[in-house]
Amino acid sequence: MSKIGNTNSKRWFIAIMGTLLQVVLGTVYAWSFFQKPISIEYGWTNVETMWIFSLSILFLGIAAAFGGILLPKYGPRKLAAMGALLYAVGYLISAYAMFIASLPLFYIGFGVVGGIGLGLGYVTPVATVSKWFPDKKGFITGMVVMGFGLGAFVMSKVIAPFLIIMTDGNMVQVFLYISLVLLAIGIPASLCMKNPPKNFVPEGYTSPVKHTVNKKFKESLSIKESLLSTKFLGMWLVFFLNIAAGIMFISLQSPMIQDLLLLKDATMNTESLAMAGATLIAVSSLFNGIGRFIWGGLSDKIGRIQVFRLILGSQILVFILMMVTTNPWLFGGLVCYVLLCYGGGFGAMPSYVLDVFHSKLMPVVYGVILTAWSIGGIVGPQLAAFIRDFYAETPKMIGPRTYMAGAILLGIGFIVSLMLTNRAIGEGKR
Repeated sequence: MSKIGNTNSKRWFIAIMGTLLQVVLGTVYAWSFFQKPISIEYGWTNVETMWIFSLSILFLGIAAAFGGILLPKYGPRKLAAMGALLYAVGYLISAYAMFIASLPLFYIGFGVVGGIGLGLGYVTPVATVSKWFPDKKGFITGMVVMGFGLGAFVMSKVIAPFLIIMTDGNMVQVFLYISLVLLAIGIPASLCMKNPPKNFVPEGYTSPVKHTVNKKFKESLSIKESLLSTKFLGMWLVFFLNIAAGIMFISLQSPMIQDLLLLKDATMNTESLAMAGATLIAVSSLFNGIGRFIWGGLSDKIGRIQVFRLILGSQILVFILMMVTTNPWLFGGLVCYVLLCYGGGFGAMPSYVLDVFHSKLMPVVYGVILTAWSIGGIVGPQLAAFIRDFYAETPKMIGPRTYMAGAILLGIGFIVSLMLTNRAIGEGKR
């Protein structure tokens, strides 16, 4: 095989390993599978229990920002391996936290330690693989982050059910074994992360030249100027608002579908309800993953901001429809579409950052923009959990109030998206 052929095979291998690492990290999105049983077993409120998940997303974004800064210094292999290790250790600490019934230790384990691992692990394959594929930016970043969306499917339909049966529902043992599984898959995948050779250019690829861009300005732009630009602020807000609306369902979709089923048939047993919740998590996670791939690829064709406008605008209609539907099947379909769009934001944003800011700044700028995930991971789930606790005595009000809040967030995001363009920093108005 020629050298070019070897290099081409290598970049696809690295892309596949990066996707596998994201699947491991994306298991965090199966949290709603554990939310209800943990809350009931330990007597913690929905808000208290939801903070476990919210903290993990908070520290994910913070760690991703620092990871983008540390990536050039330590390299993708070390940073990715550290991320996979810390995420697995987070489950290990969480198992002990449940053993001694300590909610604060659960916050530290799953939330802080696990969240830091998620952030370091998440930003690394995205930034690394995009360097290997300048010819397929939207497609390849969509493929890699698709793995994160599929993680919930793997956890809710494969890993967690198997371990629950094996341990007879002992959540301490379940979390202990999950940590071992994550280590066994995550560490080997992370050790495959590697940057391309200097001045690497794929065969047959010619870098596009935009004559209207002030390239000197763009390339000399400092990190501070990039992060303080109105363009970055607008991108951050659009990303944050789409995340906040979508992550409501990731955090509570299992209890939500169970509530709807109980309204239809109050005689349904706990096992059937749990199975329905797990099925929705699994199916919607597929849409979350596929959405990253589809919307990321579509952004190559119609433009990044155009994709975000479609994502935000169409979801407003979906959330309004959710407010009036009582059909569990229709509700499940609408949740899947929301997750398709939620994932789409993650599929399109890395390429948007690459287009707007110079590629040398990509790890740092993309890492910082992931802080929108941190804040969204608090606002969305906590808002949904608060509504759930506040309307506990009137269950029929929980859904409509939650979807109304989501529609408002999306409406603000859509307005902001109309003020943004695909132009790079230094091209026309900033």
